[in-house]
Amino acid sequence: MGEVYDFLEPGVLVRHPGQPLWGIGQVQSNINGRITVNFREMGKVVIESKSVTLEIVG
Repeated sequence: MGEVYDFLEPGVLVRHPGQPLWGIGQVQSNINGRITVNFREMGKVVIESKSVTLEIVG
């Protein structure tokens, strides 16, 4: 069974809903529910997909 975030591939732009000051981030990797995102204002962050619902930037 696939995970909710299986579609988040490297290059997809996202926002963290609880951290608006981090700005837009680009997914670097998505491995076993751990999503590494490089945010413009925060840098590289590893996010557990079970903890946060990232917003796709259109």
